[in-house]
Formats: sequence, C-alpha cells, structure tokens
Amino acid sequence: MNPRFRSYSEFLFLALLLALLVAFFGILSEHFWSVATLQTITNRIPSLALTALGMTFVLVAGGIDLSVGSVSAVAGAVFGWAVADHGLGVGVAAMLAVGAGLGCGLLNGALVNTFRMPSFIVTLGLLEGARGLAYLVTNSQTKYLGERLGALQATVPVLGVSAAFVLALVLTAFAHFVLTSTVFGRHTVAVGTNEEAARLVGISPARVRMIVFAASGMLAGLAGLCHVARLGAADPNAGSGLELSAIAAAVIGGTSLMGGRGSMLATFVGVLIIATLEAGLAHLGVTEPMKRVVTGAVIIGAVGAEAVRARIASRRLRLGA
Repeated sequence: MNPRFRSYSEFLFLALLLALLVAFFGILSEHFWSVATLQTITNRIPSLALTALGMTFVLVAGGIDLSVGSVSAVAGAVFGWAVADHGLGVGVAAMLAVGAGLGCGLLNGALVNTFRMPSFIVTLGLLEGARGLAYLVTNSQTKYLGERLGALQATVPVLGVSAAFVLALVLTAFAHFVLTSTVFGRHTVAVGTNEEAARLVGISPARVRMIVFAASGMLAGLAGLCHVARLGAADPNAGSGLELSAIAAAVIGGTSLMGGRGSMLATFVGVLIIATLEAGLAHLGVTEPMKRVVTGAVIIGAVGAEAVRARIASRRLRLGA
C-alpha cells in the first residue's frame, strides 16, 4: 500500500473514532453536545497540541523527549519573572520564554549528540533539572499576571475559540508540511528508520537530532505561554505529566515509538481524542483518580496496538524478502 494513502486512511480512521467518542458521550450526557463544551475542549488543548507536535518530530527521528512538561513550566516561569518581577514588555518576555524552551531543546540535542547518550536518559535528567529551574525562577511561587498575554487570550469572533487554538492549528499545518513535503522531513524519517543507512547516503543524523530537539523545546516554550495565557498565571507546577499526554497523543495518532513513522495531522486528532475523553469523563462525573485510570488504559492500549502493528509489518517484510 502506498505510504501516503495509508497515512490518510489512518487519519480518517482516527477521525471516525473521534466522532464515535463524541457520539458516545453525547448519548450518556445530555449537556455534552453543546457549544460551551466544544469551546472548553478547544481552549484547553493548545498546550498539549504544541508539545505533541514537537514530540512527534522527536519520535519520528528515533528519539524521545521526556522534558517537555518541565520545559513548558520553565518558559512560563521566565515569562512571569520578566513581566511581574522586572516589568519587561510582554513581547520581550514572550521571546525570552520561547528562547528558554529553545535553549532547553538545544541542550538536549547537544548532550545526545556529544555523549551518544540515549535521549530517554538525557531528557529524563532535564525533566528534573528544568522543573527545579522553574521553582528557582519563581521562588516556588505562582506569579499572577491577569490578562498580560492579551493576544493569546483573545477569542475568535463567532467561533469563540481562543487565539492559542488557532495558533495550534496553524502550526499543525506547518509541521505537517515540513514532515511530508520538505527535504528535512524526509531526512527525519530516514534517520528514524535506519540511522546507519541514512548516514551512508549523506544525511547527518546529528544535525537532524539537534533540529528536532530544538523544535520540541521551542514548541514546549510556546505551550508554556499558552498555559500562562489560559490561567493568567505562571505556575512552576505547570505541565506536570504533559510529556506523557504528548507521547500518548502521538502514539494514538500512529507515530511509532521505534522511529521512522508519524503524522502531524493524526497526532492532532490524537490530542482531540484525549481532550474529548477527559471532557466526557468529567461530564459523567467520573472522579479524578478514575479519569487517570481510564487515560492510562488508553495509553497502554495505543502503545500495545502500535507494537502489534510493528510486529505485523516486520513479519510482512520478512515474508516479502
């Protein structure tokens, strides 16, 4: 089967799954099918969507980034520090925040390339280190900012969705274009599929890794700004567990944990599925512990399905050979 056709077929399957999920919760809860619920779902997902896009780039290249939740907290903390403590303008503060995320991503890429360390270990270390940095920057206090991030807090007329959600849509389309229609996208897939073969044809795996980790860090920084905009505060505890949700969204969207395969559009639908699941369970009055159990089961199911798919594909390849 043509890979592009298969990709779009899987996207349509996920869209159908999302529609069935919406129908299921709509039947069980009479208030689920409402404009208010739609706005709530769309306005809560920008942070997850942005980090999931960065995660997809890293996963396709054969790595993993466990630090994105903490990096988003650092970006929010830097923004709060710049605005609340030093009176800097919102534009300058936002650039510093995104720059902090980019710096964390570059650090991840440099450590992975320089010391040939597994990205799992490197980013796990930064998960703790960046969280500690967020506490240091904010003095372990939440910094209340009100409506300082007006541009991202604004809503689109008629639709009622946030500007942050529109930003997430635009960046999803751009990331999809980069991964499917550019030389860098093809290089990313090649490195994730077979790094040694990619090196032999002149592709630099180190360069690809550096760029995807930088992109992941920058998008996590933007996610931190979106979180600050939604809450009106910079919280050093923000983004806790975000890395797991980002991985789940990517895997639900069909991204392989072994590298070489992924779709930005499908990842975005994976984000919508997670957000719809959380909103639907909340409408049904499910407790927070039980929501975690259900979400965890969905993650395990998605990873298990991906493992089965990988085994089937490997078996077919051997039989074809």
